Amino acid sequence: MTTLVVGRGGIGSALVTATGAEAIWGRPDVDVTDDVSLAAAAAQLIDVDRVFVTTGLLHDERQQPERRLADITAEHLGRSFLINTIAPSLIAKHVLPRFPRDRRSVFAVLGARVGSIADNRGGGWYGYRASKAALAMLVRTMAIEAARSHPQAIIVALHPGTVDTAMSRPFQRNLAPNQLVDPATAARHLIRVTENLSPADSGGHFAWDGARIPE
Repeated sequence: MTTLVVGRGGIGSALVTATGAEAIWGRPDVDVTDDVSLAAAAAQLIDVDRVFVTTGLLHDERQQPERRLADITAEHLGRSFLINTIAPSLIAKHVLPRFPRDRRSVFAVLGARVGSIADNRGGGWYGYRASKAALAMLVRTMAIEAARSHPQAIIVALHPGTVDTAMSRPFQRNLAPNQLVDPATAARHLIRVTENLSPADSGGHFAWDGARIPE
């Protein structure tokens, strides 16, 4: 398979190593929130049939997860949706039409278990939860449309588990034993999950062990 990895963080870099990705998108060469930048990058793709979108925002120097309703701001919610929801959708807009129509292909975005509405028992993390829940809906909608023109395409969201990256580091203190995995292990899990999926699974949200995450 010809692989594109979007994002150069811990998981993205590990996926590049594990897959030998032929194409890698990330700042500063490709702005994943900009149509023009994505269109130019997509025009350079040749015969791509496997994509991992690993970009995401939980916290950075400008914002932290909202623990309470009082913490919500329009700016921070907007940034969460821009990176976690809108960017993967724009990437799909420019990449999916280039998928082969006559063979299996995979478009996988990083979802999150905390984006499951049914599984939300802890509250908090408003922007991250909501943007990942919206991403799951967009993945389902993309899969329905893609099935009409690319019947062997598999479009899914994947929860990688808790991975030892800069994103999870501030929240690792109370993890259960063996809950934290290194990026290379996470990458192997994600690849294995996609290899075991079929077009009938397209539109779903799956955990690192292949279990389906409830909506």
